[in-house]
Amino acid sequence: MKSTFGEKAKTFYNNLSLSSKLPSKVEAMNPYKLSSVRAYVGAFLNKYFSDNNNRVFVFGINPGRFGSGLTGVTFTDPVALHKFCGIKNDLAKTRERSSEFVYEFIKSWGGPEKFYKDFFLTAVSPLGFTQNGVNYNYYDNQELYSLIKPFIVRTLKAQLDFGANRKAAVLLGSGKNLKFFTELNNEHGFFKKLYALEHPRFIMQYRRKQLARYLKKYRQVFEKALSQQN
Repeated sequence: MKSTFGEKAKTFYNNLSLSSKLPSKVEAMNPYKLSSVRAYVGAFLNKYFSDNNNRVFVFGINPGRFGSGLTGVTFTDPVALHKFCGIKNDLAKTRERSSEFVYEFIKSWGGPEKFYKDFFLTAVSPLGFTQNGVNYNYYDNQELYSLIKPFIVRTLKAQLDFGANRKAAVLLGSGKNLKFFTELNNEHGFFKKLYALEHPRFIMQYRRKQLARYLKKYRQVFEKALSQQN
């Protein structure tokens, strides 16, 4: 019997590891080493991805300390995991700006069940990083990027096998995240078309008063990406 999207994703996360040497003072976060996190991720995937639907992939940068760095679920902090996804957890009930925006958008789309039927949230690097205890992006240091690029390429290829709509993908982060992913996409041909949007953290930190405008912009772009059928 063919494995479902969720089963493939569960196997991927349960076996996710990074063996690359990292620059001085840079550390990788791997919440999937914890059995409790694997349980949260498994419950999430069972609830929304127990099918063989192809989905539009939406790529953030990499997990942050207060979102998927805790829960293992992309753009989903402990509060969102419980309040919006119905998955109870024992994690500290912290909020992450990016998660706040994403679940406001998911609510406007029609809720998690409708949203996750067509979209899969992930990140260019599925593991996050810190330097001196602060979030650190995969592209913040050329040495870091060079060291983990093989890991990024390998994990991107593995995730596409879950059931990706290869016609289009959405990038959250219209600056460096788009630049680096475009280079990877040109090199490896992951997707035919890329759409880019401002990162949720940028919106919530610097453009919160324009929230309605960005929610509308997100809807327009997500609808365009979804219209690109396999």
